[in-house]
Amino acid sequence: MEKKVLVETSARHIHLTKEAVEALYGKGAELVVKKMLSQPGQFACANEKITLVGPKGNLAVSVLGPERKSNQVELSYTDARALGLSGVPVRESGDTAGTPGLKLVGPAGEIEITEGVIIAKRHIHMTPADAEAFGVADKQIVKVKIESERTLIFDDVVVRVNPNFALAMHIDTDECNAASAFGTVYGEVLA
Repeated sequence: MEKKVLVETSARHIHLTKEAVEALYGKGAELVVKKMLSQPGQFACANEKITLVGPKGNLAVSVLGPERKSNQVELSYTDARALGLSGVPVRESGDTAGTPGLKLVGPAGEIEITEGVIIAKRHIHMTPADAEAFGVADKQIVKVKIESERTLIFDDVVVRVNPNFALAMHIDTDECNAASAFGTVYGEVLA
């Protein structure tokens, strides 16, 4: 069986708590759906972007919903350098303990987060049925080959299994550029 997975590029973005949404957009503000994303229940927000303020620069980022239990900023290494941030670790989503923080500026206010900035570890979302079909397990590390003008094998790709997921691999913009993974691209999972 050929083990192909859609490869999606996850550009810089932020996940916000209810408290952060109100601090940045105003009392009673709620995240508004602009468009649904490939992962069920996840969406890009119609609200204005949030500005990240680092020691050396600013970047506008999209807000993704729904609200989370903690604030999390996902960047590429290039983004982190542009902001003047050092020591930003590669982590799985949700693993933000001990990570750098920065200032968030919205249309109605600003807040300083003390942690929550990560480079998202490349990963594949799978349902349990997908994992069985691919012969892999949750948290397993695999390789994925992307054939393009710059064919590349990504190592250290974590498999994330959850019945609420849709099959897709996520890489950041630096990884997308390195592999020329533009448009509709599939990768072959090499377990």
